[in-house]
Amino acid sequence: MFFRAFMYHGVPRHLSLDRIGKQPDRQGPVQPSKPNRPNKLNKQNQPMTSQLWKSLLALLFPGGLILLLAIGFLRPQGLPTWLQQPIAALPYIVLTFGLIFGWYLASSRMILSLLVLVLADRGMVLIPTGEADQEAVHQTIDAMTAFLVPLNLLAFSILKEGSLWTSRGLMRLLLVLLQPILLLWLCLPDQHDLATSLFTGAFIPLMFTEWTPIPQPALMAFATALLLHGIRFVLHRDALEGGAIWALVAIFVAYHTSRYDWHPTNFFMTAGLVLFATLLQSVHRQTYRDTLTGIPGRLAYDEAIGQLGKRFSVAVIGIDQLTQYANVHGKSVSEQILKQIAPKVLAVCTSGQVFRTTGEELTVLFPGKSTIEALSALDTIRKSIEAVSLFLRGRERVWEKERAAQKTGPRDQALPVTLSIGVAEKLNDSATLTLVIMSAYRALYEAKGAGGNVVKRGTEENVPVRRSHAGPGKSASISEYGT
Repeated sequence: MFFRAFMYHGVPRHLSLDRIGKQPDRQGPVQPSKPNRPNKLNKQNQPMTSQLWKSLLALLFPGGLILLLAIGFLRPQGLPTWLQQPIAALPYIVLTFGLIFGWYLASSRMILSLLVLVLADRGMVLIPTGEADQEAVHQTIDAMTAFLVPLNLLAFSILKEGSLWTSRGLMRLLLVLLQPILLLWLCLPDQHDLATSLFTGAFIPLMFTEWTPIPQPALMAFATALLLHGIRFVLHRDALEGGAIWALVAIFVAYHTSRYDWHPTNFFMTAGLVLFATLLQSVHRQTYRDTLTGIPGRLAYDEAIGQLGKRFSVAVIGIDQLTQYANVHGKSVSEQILKQIAPKVLAVCTSGQVFRTTGEELTVLFPGKSTIEALSALDTIRKSIEAVSLFLRGRERVWEKERAAQKTGPRDQALPVTLSIGVAEKLNDSATLTLVIMSAYRALYEAKGAGGNVVKRGTEENVPVRRSHAGPGKSASISEYGT
């Protein structure tokens, strides 16, 4: 009994982990010694590597996986007979579900993208290729659709998403439906020279593009769309942008399938399936992720607290300087800082679940762990964020100096960031989650009152004072505790 009491209560409460087993230091947290700096830098680089891997996986899945499976299973030969009819029905299944979910989710981008793919596919399939005149028309249609399809998908990505049944959505639908009429007009014999000059011109020596039947203007359209989608994915890491990249690759493959007796419809269907899958992924992310920071949000938190069990700890993390920076530089700067810091906390915290439920604080759940077990992870988070170098460039742009080789500009202003963390645990069956969270907030306010950059432990018996996020000593409502 004595040993158990020591494990739970032996360390004085509201004590920083830095001070456990060390001489008391009233001036602040113990600073790391110089020999430990390489380890500190290595720990700082670990979240960066983790983020790169997550970005790569977000780009590859599900779009890259779907395209790989399509190349493997949509072969013209080698498939069992019983699979041929289901595969022939796949385009209709994808189109049906894509339109239904696009309408249900008010995604004009999804509906219009599928419509463009269907029109391009029908243009390639329905025009016969037997006679010379028909062959010329077929090549003209291929050239024009290969030019317009990537530009359409890019336009749908840039334009603001919304319902198709608005004046703006109906105007986009009308513009899409006018394109087949324009293409048919350009296929008339009298317009042959105009179509040739617009869609089959050459800008570079033909020897560089002999490997593909796609004309150079269409190649330029594909390259432009891929580049801009890639930039948008890097900036926002949006699943829809990653899906658009793989959809363009599948469409590009569709224009080469006739050389190998493959059916282009299968790869237009693959492009539609990629867009549909990434739409569902994006909706899931928007539902369960916080809009500003990208970490799990309120709905994910509500589901997680239902699985906490009888023993758990809760930590509340606050950025010490956030209110000050908001008052001096504006709300935009404080939001950018929170957007930079929250994913780093998520990446470093491997033993807990990080959420942003409301306001400026982050909540961390530790199922099945005591505060003693959670302290080590929380102090690792504190030290990792303390090592982050943020700078303000101009009036509103916050950027991070990730390497020593990076140089700051003469007008860049350093934005040091530290964390105050309060943590509490459920010690008995009569304690509620609300009391534990209140205790964690009480410890958070005490950590800020002690100067910040410290981890404090709270007790469930403490009744938290009413304080705001603006700083110690200000009044606040109980609703801010995020329960």
